[in-house]
Amino acid sequence: MSTPRAGGEPSEPTPAMARRVEDLEFKVAHLERALQDLSDVLYRQQQRLDAQQARVARLSERLDESSGGTPGDPRDEKPPHY
Repeated sequence: MSTPRAGGEPSEPTPAMARRVEDLEFKVAHLERALQDLSDVLYRQQQRLDAQQARVARLSERLDESSGGTPGDPRDEKPPHY
């Protein structure tokens, strides 16, 4: 960023200012990369979470089907030695 001269024309940036702008651009580039990396990790974790939730739902359905969906009468169950 340059400051206007008395004649209204912008002045040349100083080497210190150019270095500060370069440092800020460098930091922004690294932050953008870190943000993208975190976004990728979050996306993969969400995929895993969705898969686990679907698996739990399928297992729950199988458990309900195998037990008839409702607890049976204890008198109808066979004793363990049969």
